[in-house]
Amino acid sequence: MKFGKILSFCLLSVLLLSGCAEKAKLEDGSKLIRKGEFTFAASGEFKPFSYMKDDLTMTGFDVEVGKAVAKELGLKPVPKRIKFKGIVEGVKTGRADAAVASHTINPERSKHVSFSTPYYYSGPQIFVRPDSEIKTVDDLKGKEVAVAKGSTYADTASKYTSNLKMYDSDITALNALSIGRHDAVITDFVTGKSAAKEGFEIEGRQLIERSEQAIVLPQDNPALLKKVNEALEALRQDGTLSKISMKYFGEDITKKPD
Repeated sequence: MKFGKILSFCLLSVLLLSGCAEKAKLEDGSKLIRKGEFTFAASGEFKPFSYMKDDLTMTGFDVEVGKAVAKELGLKPVPKRIKFKGIVEGVKTGRADAAVASHTINPERSKHVSFSTPYYYSGPQIFVRPDSEIKTVDDLKGKEVAVAKGSTYADTASKYTSNLKMYDSDITALNALSIGRHDAVITDFVTGKSAAKEGFEIEGRQLIERSEQAIVLPQDNPALLKKVNEALEALRQDGTLSKISMKYFGEDITKKPD
């Protein structure tokens, strides 16, 4: 009898979930977790891109871009906090409609998710304490380099040293470097510059390469990808992306570098 009740409850749950999924399928073929809402993931641990305010809401460059995209789509923005290392899987498995979380476009991620057109341009840079003799990637051999879990910077660092230390976020890695741990951090140059401005005892050395950051979407939702790309183009054309960038960085990182 108990088993029968459990089975009935499970079947009811499946039916309810199926109904919700159907309601969230729009006329243009795009799918949303909830009708009328754009649920996008960010880590909340990557200042100034996404971070937590005192009232426990998320803010930052990525979060404002996500909200602007939602507005352009005519949807209610719903930021959702997911640890960075789990965001791609979260989008893939339907925990969020998309991720606006500073993901670098790369072939490995492209096997699992789709990417929008880039909404900003960056690149990995070496950060060290001011008294460090490390200047280029050639100086990293055998050195202890801290990086964020699940980031492309971990892959970049592994090309130059096998001595890696993993952190949940770039900011915690940079803070550890600032207070005397590790020899270097490899992270996004904008993040490192922002941390230095906030008083971290670090400075940038070699900019290793350039990269493109984009919104992450499920591969089975091409209609939503098209709409997001259209929204991003509108935000480029009307200056919204540039305005958000200037607010957080004092420069426009949304324009493709020459």
